[in-house]
Amino acid sequence: MEQLTHQPTSADPNWNESYYFIFYDQSSEIGAMSRVGFKPNRPDGMTFLFVFLPDGRVGAFNVNDEAEHYPDELRVGGMEHRCLNDGRWEYVFEGPLVLVEDPEILPRVRQDPSLIADLVDCKMELRYTAINETYEYSKHMTPESLEIGKKSGDMHWEQIGKVTGELEVGPDIFQISDAMAQRDHTHGIRDWTGVGNWFYFVIWFSDNLALNPAAIILDDGRVSTGGFIFQEGRNIPIKEIEVVKHEYRDEEVFPSLTELLITGADDVEHRLTGRPGRIIPIPFEDADGNQSVLVQSFGHFTFDGREGGYGSYEVLRRI
Repeated sequence: MEQLTHQPTSADPNWNESYYFIFYDQSSEIGAMSRVGFKPNRPDGMTFLFVFLPDGRVGAFNVNDEAEHYPDELRVGGMEHRCLNDGRWEYVFEGPLVLVEDPEILPRVRQDPSLIADLVDCKMELRYTAINETYEYSKHMTPESLEIGKKSGDMHWEQIGKVTGELEVGPDIFQISDAMAQRDHTHGIRDWTGVGNWFYFVIWFSDNLALNPAAIILDDGRVSTGGFIFQEGRNIPIKEIEVVKHEYRDEEVFPSLTELLITGADDVEHRLTGRPGRIIPIPFEDADGNQSVLVQSFGHFTFDGREGGYGSYEVLRRI
């Protein structure tokens, strides 16, 4: 496994080390996304937890602190990403969840609490076990992709796994057994409003086929490509991504369709089509007034004609 925490490589206050976790259980139709991130030069810690419920509602938790637990613990508020000595992980949360009927209104809840459908207690205890070797993006990227990619961090690790455990949301208790999951770890300076657009997909078909294509697309059309295809027990680096279609709804912020041609290091070309499900928008604005929206969603994917892919559909769109 990679080194867990790092000394800042820059005095920039936006130097960040973050840990992302996502799972989806098809049997119970419940999924969740969590991030803990730390800016030790400030200091600042942040976390979010989004829970996508089977009835269409979405639960959200978000809090900041002064990163007092980092680097000894990857914990902010009631959310902890806990690395065990044997390489497994535990994802533990206890705290309140704000529930909304329509996830697209979530950013407006702070200004208008009447949009909240319910406020419930939540408890999550999940144990994660990896099924592939950890993949680090930068080792397999071209020099141009690396230079562009610095706007989203210096190093980027991914690992596919399965989770088992329990998730309580209010009166409902969900038993999770061998659900597909993935963890992500990055460090460096992440520019949420200055990178143009990006997409990051975590896609699972089975224990033997999964993929993680990601790209930053600059205004001049240049693309920073990263990610891998996990097939029959091995990680195949993604060498090139061609964006065939990247469509948005009328307001040109929320995505509706992505179609990619993906070439692996084995020179095999693949076609991927993805559509988002329910969308949670996360707005960003920098000190100069530049704005962007990060979309978090669970999407549906087709790969080389094979249907049934599911996982994270994340798009950053600069306004």
